[in-house]
Amino acid sequence: MGEKRKFQVSFLRENRSVTVEEGTTVLQAEIEGGLQPDAPCGGMGTCGKCKVHILNGSQPGIQKACCVKVTEDLTVDSSVREEGVAILENGESRLVPAKPMEAEGLDNRYLAAFDVGTTTVVGYLLDGESGKQIAHASMLNPQSQYGADVIMRCNYVLQNEKGKEALSHAIRTAMNQLLERLAKDASIDKKQISQVSFVGNTCMHHLFLELSPDSVVKAPYVPAMKEPVTAEAGEYGIEIHPRGRLLVLPNIGGFVGADTVGCLLATDFDHREKIALMIDIGTNGELVLGNKERMVACSTAAGPAFEGAKIHCGMRGAKGAIDHVWKENGELRYSVIGKGEAKGICGSGLMDAVALLLKEEIVESSGRFYDREELETEFARKHADRLTEVGGKPAFFLGGQVFLTQKDIREVQLAKGAMAAGITLMCRYLGIQKEEIQEVLVAGAFGNYMDPKSACAIGLIPQVLLKRVRPVGNAAGEGAKLAVINREEFQHAASIYEKVDFLELAAEKDFQDVFVDELEFPDYEEE
Repeated sequence: MGEKRKFQVSFLRENRSVTVEEGTTVLQAEIEGGLQPDAPCGGMGTCGKCKVHILNGSQPGIQKACCVKVTEDLTVDSSVREEGVAILENGESRLVPAKPMEAEGLDNRYLAAFDVGTTTVVGYLLDGESGKQIAHASMLNPQSQYGADVIMRCNYVLQNEKGKEALSHAIRTAMNQLLERLAKDASIDKKQISQVSFVGNTCMHHLFLELSPDSVVKAPYVPAMKEPVTAEAGEYGIEIHPRGRLLVLPNIGGFVGADTVGCLLATDFDHREKIALMIDIGTNGELVLGNKERMVACSTAAGPAFEGAKIHCGMRGAKGAIDHVWKENGELRYSVIGKGEAKGICGSGLMDAVALLLKEEIVESSGRFYDREELETEFARKHADRLTEVGGKPAFFLGGQVFLTQKDIREVQLAKGAMAAGITLMCRYLGIQKEEIQEVLVAGAFGNYMDPKSACAIGLIPQVLLKRVRPVGNAAGEGAKLAVINREEFQHAASIYEKVDFLELAAEKDFQDVFVDELEFPDYEEE
């Protein structure tokens, strides 16, 4: 057989071209061209988030990049993707004296900290003498081109010979790009940065350190490494001072990683008298319950629905996303990020919408859409024309071309059911009732923007805890900052992971029963 023909794919917005073999998908061409496309489903053709505008050839128009194979020279406009994603950069923290770890021959004038999430990467530049933040920068995690969630990325690594190297290189490159931006903002050279700290979930941790994620995705789901790491930054491709140091916070277990340790450090969780529940709803949902006497943690697959990956009109919290939905004077109202036309719906808007549909009896507690003739509330009857069908299945139109399908409601049930089951089983593990939880600390971007009333209305958080919910912002990033600013805080982080019991939900014999019980939405309760 002869060699495959090759064609040129030109990307208009990026002013970049790449030559690929015939049969390569446009998505693969984007990856080869270094465009860092968004492909939450890992190129399986199911999410529709990798859409591009093909301007010529035999398949012109807006297409899924993963579904179009290159058979001719193409010109592609990638600007139909999400823009202006809102990335949460700050969170609750504590004031500590600046006492960075000492290193021979290093002046700790500048320090950096990173929170590497599945979706976003946030970097901070800190003054090593005062401990104050000098600059911050953020970007989407370029690993998203290999899949939206950690399971997809782990599978990519395990199925591709150079997968581990590719994902490790992607995150290290992103960190170096952010270091460059931070240094530029502060008018310094990044070689003046002497230490960098790192937090991330277990998968991000392993991929950054180029460890195989095999043990994380297979029973009994134990990390290849839990312990904190202190190493030369250059060994891991981080471009700071030639003798600069890297500090990696420890993992707790399963998918409860260094980012959760960062949250616990920032909130001083292991010194609390009151029983608290900490929830970090990202692409995964991590939960910690307890106080200084005893702590237990678990992880649930809650995030994808609330980050848009499995929702028909779902998208991240970017320009054009419906971020809140409410009733006002009998009318359905919503707000859009960027105040333009609604292009989709993000997690906080999704939760609000489902809560409203439950309250107004458009969706029943089982999750089923009522038929039009079954609608009874004044609001429901007034908006009956919004309840229609898409592809032969029930759907409710919120505005423009944005709607929720029956499958979307089911995805919300699966996500909230997993979180609620985790809370139930952790309470059982500690021998406490949910009413005994005195504070609910909600970390992460989703927690920062969500309406606690909606979270309780759909049963993601027990309704009895509504008045006790408090957002703490990007606590993981704040923990990373504390660890690099103060050596005693790094040692504190290094001890926290040993104090937390890890509950592997999949191994709990009652999990499936509890999960099924939690799938149903609770009866709506007025305040």
